[in-house]
Amino acid sequence: MNLLLRLLWLAVAGGLRRAVPVLGPCRTPFRVWPTDLDVLRHVNNGVYFSIMDVARVDLMRRAGLWKPILARGWYPVAVAETIQFRRALTLFQRFDIVTRVLAWDDKAFLIEQRFERAGATVAVAYVRARFLARSGDRVAPTDLLALAGVAPDAVVPGGVPEAAARWNEDFAAWRPASGETSPATDGERAASAKLPDPRR
Repeated sequence: MNLLLRLLWLAVAGGLRRAVPVLGPCRTPFRVWPTDLDVLRHVNNGVYFSIMDVARVDLMRRAGLWKPILARGWYPVAVAETIQFRRALTLFQRFDIVTRVLAWDDKAFLIEQRFERAGATVAVAYVRARFLARSGDRVAPTDLLALAGVAPDAVVPGGVPEAAARWNEDFAAWRPASGETSPATDGERAASAKLPDPRR
């Protein structure tokens, strides 16, 4: 219910916020509500991922992509997510999520989402996300970039943070144990290895 209310608020307030570049950064404001808290009275770790969904929608709306994406029957899905917590968020505190696209390959986008409060970083998350069509087909990132008017070989300002590159490499190299289901196909693992390495 809390996520639904935030999405409804985004539909109202999002149209009043300034437009942002397709690749970000996009700063989305939030406030901590009682339903976000766990028994220790700080934001539950699972809530972070739900709020991140809203912030990614805000990026697509303010970049002018949300309606064209829906018109084509496309929708985003998260393939993998990781987060590092640095500080706690407590009741009624204001905070922002800064969302930006770091890189892409022929399967998915690598996205950074940074939680900030009063100028301090609260948490940093990386998301590997792709788009699917209602028909069940995968939508190539290049198709989405073309829709947004972004060249497939565009350089993202600031490059890929080392932590994001390492996480993506680990995901690409991961192999399931016997009987374990892999979160990525062999094609996705091979493709994800093509992301630029900022350490070079």
